[in-house]
Amino acid sequence: MKSLFAIASVGHLVAAAVDIDSVLHKTTARYVPGSYLVGTNGNTHLARGFVSPHAELEHDLRKRGVAYTITRVLSDSEIWNGVTVQVDDPSDLVEVAQAAGVTSIHRNYIRELPRNPASQGGSSNPVVSDPLSTHQMTGVDKMHAKGVFGNGITIGIIDTGIDYTHPLLGGKFGPGNKVIGGYDFVGDAFNGTNTPHPDDDPLDQCFGHGTHVAGIVGADPNNSFNISGVAYQSSLNAYRIFGCTGGTTDDLMVAAMDRAYKDGNDIITMSIGGPGGWTGGVTSVLASKIASMGRVVTISAGNDGQYGAWYTSGPATGINAISVGSVDNNVYPFQTVIDSTGHSIPYNAALPIANGTFTVYALSTNTSITDDGCHLLPSSTPDLSAFLVLIRRGGCDFTDKLANAAAKGAKLFFIYDNIDEPPISIKVGDYNAVPISKEDGEYLVNSVFKKNGTVTFVNRITNVPSSTGGLMSIFSTYGPTFDMYLQPSLSAPGGNIFSTWPVPMGSYKVESGTSMSAPFIAGAAALVLQVKGKTADNARAARTILQNTASYIPNSKDSNALLESAAHAGAGLVQVYDACYSTSMMSPAEIFLNDTANFAGSHSITIANKGSKAVVYTITHLAAGTMPTINGTDFITDQIPHISAPASVTINPSTVTVQPGQSANVSLTFKVPASLDPKTLPVYSGFIQAKGDDGSTLHSIYLGAAAALKDQKIIDSTDEWLGFQVPFIANISDSPAPGPTTFSMKGNDTATIVFRLAFGSPQVLVHLVSPETNMTNTQRRSLETELRGRGPIGRGLKDTLAGPLVPRHNLLDVFSPSTVKLKVNANATTPPTLGVVLAQDYFSRSSSDPQNQDHNLYYQIPVDTFANGTTVPDGSYKLWLQAWRVDSAQVESWLSPKFTIERK
Repeated sequence: MKSLFAIASVGHLVAAAVDIDSVLHKTTARYVPGSYLVGTNGNTHLARGFVSPHAELEHDLRKRGVAYTITRVLSDSEIWNGVTVQVDDPSDLVEVAQAAGVTSIHRNYIRELPRNPASQGGSSNPVVSDPLSTHQMTGVDKMHAKGVFGNGITIGIIDTGIDYTHPLLGGKFGPGNKVIGGYDFVGDAFNGTNTPHPDDDPLDQCFGHGTHVAGIVGADPNNSFNISGVAYQSSLNAYRIFGCTGGTTDDLMVAAMDRAYKDGNDIITMSIGGPGGWTGGVTSVLASKIASMGRVVTISAGNDGQYGAWYTSGPATGINAISVGSVDNNVYPFQTVIDSTGHSIPYNAALPIANGTFTVYALSTNTSITDDGCHLLPSSTPDLSAFLVLIRRGGCDFTDKLANAAAKGAKLFFIYDNIDEPPISIKVGDYNAVPISKEDGEYLVNSVFKKNGTVTFVNRITNVPSSTGGLMSIFSTYGPTFDMYLQPSLSAPGGNIFSTWPVPMGSYKVESGTSMSAPFIAGAAALVLQVKGKTADNARAARTILQNTASYIPNSKDSNALLESAAHAGAGLVQVYDACYSTSMMSPAEIFLNDTANFAGSHSITIANKGSKAVVYTITHLAAGTMPTINGTDFITDQIPHISAPASVTINPSTVTVQPGQSANVSLTFKVPASLDPKTLPVYSGFIQAKGDDGSTLHSIYLGAAAALKDQKIIDSTDEWLGFQVPFIANISDSPAPGPTTFSMKGNDTATIVFRLAFGSPQVLVHLVSPETNMTNTQRRSLETELRGRGPIGRGLKDTLAGPLVPRHNLLDVFSPSTVKLKVNANATTPPTLGVVLAQDYFSRSSSDPQNQDHNLYYQIPVDTFANGTTVPDGSYKLWLQAWRVDSAQVESWLSPKFTIERK
């Protein structure tokens, strides 16, 4: 069975000295072995005569005999003081935790850029129009018409670096240029696991992601593609934390966030993350802290919409950060080729094909052929290396067609459709092949190939109207978080975005993702700060202002469509002009009703008038669609259906007059929607709208779950996804061991527990216990004094890097597992543990896509060592799996069959 890793934003925290949580454990997430982020107290070192907290730490580690290396130091930081420590012996982590001044310890996880979703196609005949459709959708064009371009605002981009040699990005690096500074934390060769080689030059000409992001924010206008950034007069700093391939690490993200803050960036944007589902986690908490200190922080919400609701990403889950969802562009920007008569043909390619003129060669003149290119080409076929080869879709795989043509030397291909639809995205392997429409393919056969004509590739965009333009992108991640926070905050164009790309890699590219929408909001915030003033208070208010003035997004193009759930769209589509010139603000912008077990139905909103005239506001309720998120035993995936099942709201008063410089309060009383089945875990939401007699409109979002999250089953016990009932102990053939099984612990013959989580859990533990243990599979344990409430469903999140507490594990269970077989009571409800095999906090739920093994379809944990790295000795055992429910005293458990380890 292939081992899968959950790339999740989960925080694993150790509190200092005697009160510590275990981080020394196996985990399903990828991490740097032996590497930990160690938080230090910024004051205790002075009393002991040390020049810095890390000097105090090193003194104590040497005194304790710890073999260690300090790989990164963050000191004199307003957001976090600490170091990255590499320990040679994982059991030394106890000594690290007990060193003076240590406040927290976090495992150093490896993070990835969001999964790149497939681009969507267009929807009708091409029209040549303004490529700045995204600006027209959001009011950016109006801001540019008023001469507001982000002048005086500095934006820090934490990403893969920027190719600042691009002519639209200034062409140069350093003060006085568009990209004024930054830092390369890693170097080209870094892949997330090897040694970084930092320098002062954040140039990226091998990855591209950060260059695309930079173009969305700051590409200069007046170019042949007629594109420009949202805030193209802003200054950019580039913080490179990815090499040419692979991932990055938490400590690099923390270091980049710290440097971006210290460098004085007004706005920090990140398009990084992975599924986590909770508001904790090192980078999530730090992003929130930076935002609370008066900097705007925008983060991509994630591209995991296909997995359904309750699948949010970190660090976008940072409470004060702006998490950004994606809306599809109104047009699809196709590349363009023209024939010798000047006729334009759009083709669907992320990167434009290099300029040049080619003779067209069609494999068949029959435009109705059903198996074009599916067989070896005849010997009479000429050398095709200098042709643009035209092939009709159908009859066999695209790669088979291309291979047959490539056998005759073909290098460049157009594949035309066999049905009337816009050019679709296709998988063509490593071939240089792009799709075109049926109509255009037939035109090339009949009007170009048959007449020995040529075509020329040109640097020009042809826009095709998009059938999904203005709707939420299908890939955009659904919320809410497991602790009932709103995700995303709001949305921006992110589907089918044409922007800059590294010059050696083609200069321009069409990309899709919340990676594109997050920098759009960064640019929008720059325009807001330019108009309203660059102050910490305005930066802290930016999220509320942008949410108040966003436009509602329908769930479909139907005339009677419901509004998109706030758990998918947030406050709606950003409207930059309205945000910049709004003179009033409604707060809070997010109203949390929680689940039914923690329902909070009474709220009030405040409307503050910062204008010069009195405004009369009429307050109304606009319901969004309610999402049933579970169907039967698993989550609804892809596009979640919306139903009309709104909450009821009493508004008092429904009309208020707000004088200049004054504010007015409005009371709201909510009731949970009736007649909803809690087994479907419905998420309901909507808007409280304040419409002013001056023509202005403001709104706040409300969000709730019409079910009790404490009732959501955590440990999946079905056979739906793996064909075997989970959990189970896997045998050498990767199927459940049929009974007591002996493992040699060689190769695949290793004892392994396989399990799935049907919902997020604040903590999961796997214990090794005596083979005589006999217990029921559901235990209860009070967490009231052990689990600090996390977010609106609990009792509040302390916004520090030390983070929220999690259920306690017994320290000796983790660091000092016994090798002695214990005699236990056969009916014990809490059996003595021989050691902890796995301890992980803030688990995401398992995904529901067996075809995509980038995500946590299941978890697979080998039982070869204890959590402290020591070898599990030979003997007979059982495994005891525990998973805590959300905000509940209940913990689910599963006891494995007996198994034996007998090394030979």
